[in-house]
Amino acid sequence: EGGVVTIDLHYGSTRNIQLTRIHLEEDAGKTIHSDSHNVSYVDLNRCGVPLIEIVSEPVIRSAEEASAYLKELRNIVRYLDICDGHMEQGSFRCDANVSVRPVGREALGTRVELKNINSFNYVKRGIEYEIARQIELIEDGGRVVQETRLWDSNVGRSKPMRSKEDAHDYRYFPCPDLLPLVVPEDLWNEVKSTLPELPRARRKRYQSAYDLSSYDADVLTSEKEISEYFQSLVDTGASPKIAANWVQGELRGRLNADGLEMNQSPVSPQALGQILQRIAQGKLSGNLAKKVFARVYDGEEIATVLNEVGEQLTDTGAIETQVVSVLDAHPDEIQSYLDGKNKVFGFFMGKVMQATAGKANPGAVKQILTEQLEKRK
Repeated sequence: EGGVVTIDLHYGSTRNIQLTRIHLEEDAGKTIHSDSHNVSYVDLNRCGVPLIEIVSEPVIRSAEEASAYLKELRNIVRYLDICDGHMEQGSFRCDANVSVRPVGREALGTRVELKNINSFNYVKRGIEYEIARQIELIEDGGRVVQETRLWDSNVGRSKPMRSKEDAHDYRYFPCPDLLPLVVPEDLWNEVKSTLPELPRARRKRYQSAYDLSSYDADVLTSEKEISEYFQSLVDTGASPKIAANWVQGELRGRLNADGLEMNQSPVSPQALGQILQRIAQGKLSGNLAKKVFARVYDGEEIATVLNEVGEQLTDTGAIETQVVSVLDAHPDEIQSYLDGKNKVFGFFMGKVMQATAGKANPGAVKQILTEQLEKRK
């Protein structure tokens, strides 16, 4: 009994959601309601599978808080490796008890249990609808009836399922085959010591140890697989900020486009770490690094690609030779630049990078190009 789940809200504040209890059950299966055929199906595939029921105190004040609480809870069970958290498959489920009360009143209103909300979107929409329905009912002089309602996603509203019983109506009784289990303190401490770093603690560490923004820390810990990939990448010696940018940008962009999860990435953290290391050493430009990444993503070996690409050209003498050659070949463009058309500078940059097969250090090219153009004024 007891416990707290801390949630972060979009406007920067946090809230503690108190837990009433957590208890173990056996899954009895699930009911699938078909609106199109006006029937319900019983799915017993998960029958007998251990099930954890987590009951929260009635302290959640909005659909947004309910959604944030569920997402944080799902993240926790995923980090603990006790559940895959797939709502659509029924391994992570939610029933919401919804009630409203006038501002300032202490007593809670009559609750309505909402079922068939098997996605975060349905949870949010279902609760928002039920809040609005109850408020409208009360303001029109009616009263809320304690009942169970089903969320119908097709029409965006809930509908009655059955009148709600109180606890004694369920006829609970102790199972004679299950004796009380007393957990000794040493076992409690032993299990506690084996717990992994949980998402909230990891977010704080990413911000304090890696100096990441709260947004980056949130994204990188939003899923266990993303966090583990990022951590493995940083462990190769990559800069945390550069690693965060590549994981959230180049890598996730390709994975999302291909419909892949992070643990299905064709580019291992170690391979990406080699690319980022060469960027930090000045051996690869950003554009060249993206080309290397793309080839590795498409199935080529990182060592082969790096050997073919070679290192970034940083020899200022060699770069200057290419810059002079490009300028000598484009006298008209030089005159345009000297006449105030600054955009021509980008043209020269592109020509030099093209002449060096993209291997020249862009910073060095820019500096030498500026110096050479100054000499031609």
